[in-house]
Amino acid sequence: MARRTKEEALATRNRLLDAAELLFQAQGVSQTTLQQIAQQAGATRGAIYWHFKDKADLFNAMMERVILPLEAPPKAAALSHDDPLAEIEEGMVHALTLMTTDPQVRRVFDVATHKVEYTHDMASVQQRHLDARNACVVDFEKALRLAARRARIKLPVPGSVAAQGLHALISGLIQNWLLDPAAFDLVPTGRRTFRVYLAGLGFARQTGANGAAVHEAETAAA
Repeated sequence: MARRTKEEALATRNRLLDAAELLFQAQGVSQTTLQQIAQQAGATRGAIYWHFKDKADLFNAMMERVILPLEAPPKAAALSHDDPLAEIEEGMVHALTLMTTDPQVRRVFDVATHKVEYTHDMASVQQRHLDARNACVVDFEKALRLAARRARIKLPVPGSVAAQGLHALISGLIQNWLLDPAAFDLVPTGRRTFRVYLAGLGFARQTGANGAAVHEAETAAA
């Protein structure tokens, strides 16, 4: 009996999160009430407060059900991979592919970037967004610095600036694609612009026979 009760509670929690996803995307976070979420899920308002402290807590729980693009930075790339830039590109392409093939990932990212207002009661949501961005930028910087040392080049801008630019490039592509998915093909566009960005930083890369990017070491000018 206890096991069934636990399973039923989990099922209710998931229905509430499913309902929140749909309503947040359809009408925005600030315009969606907890009562509407409860009704959409076929539950009571009390059930929401049983599982979640407030709307921000529910929102963060919704976010935690998926791994969003740029929230799983390539930590190994900065430390051990033979080609840190290839590791970043591989992770980026995987993330962009998820955006185009996984409706839940696309829906949650759309809510997180286009349908939420960072009001006072959503401060924890804003902090979650900032923490994820900062962690990703730090890992990008480590990978870019390591790649520059291995290629024997000097980055034309500080590593922190290059990492911020790379993050802005990828997140900007995703956000613009979400506004109009028919405007461009996200994955190949992402791959091409990523390589152009690297070229601007001084990295020489070419496409191998299998279609993967191959890093060419470049010696620094004397």
